[in-house]
Amino acid sequence: MVVDPYKAGMFKKDPYYKKKVCEGELCVVLDGRFESRGLQLMTPPSRAFLKGEIHELIVTDEQEAKPGSEVNKIAYWGFFEVTHATVVAVNDEITIGGKCVGRIAGFDETHMPNHLNVVIKSEERVPGAELGLELGDKVRIVKKA
Repeated sequence: MVVDPYKAGMFKKDPYYKKKVCEGELCVVLDGRFESRGLQLMTPPSRAFLKGEIHELIVTDEQEAKPGSEVNKIAYWGFFEVTHATVVAVNDEITIGGKCVGRIAGFDETHMPNHLNVVIKSEERVPGAELGLELGDKVRIVKKA
C-alpha cells in the first residue's frame, strides 16, 4: 500500500532544510481576474520545477488558501519559464522584477501536463498588466527565511 506522507500527516516540521533558488523569466503577462475560479489546490505542498518548464502564476488574496483547499478569488499574473530548477514549496517567497510579491499557497493541476498553476498569496489581487509586469522580468522563488 502506498502512503502519501503529506496526507497521512507524517511530517511534523518543514522537511526542506536547504534548497536552491528557483529562477526564471516571465514569458507572458496576463490581464484578468475571477471571483469564483474554483481552483483545487493539491495536497502535496511541493513540486519539482524543471529547467525549461513553463508554469502559470496566479495570485489570490484569500489568506486561508493552503494545500487541499479551494481558491476562488484570483487574478492572473502570467507565465514564466524556469531557468534554474529546484523544488518549490508552500510558503516560499516569490519575487518578480526584484520586488517581493507574495508566498506560495499551493499548486493546481487543472492544465497538466501542459503547465502547473502556481497559486500565490498576496495582500492585493492585481492582474499582471495592472501590476506593471514586463516580459523578461526575473522571477525568483526562495525558501522562506
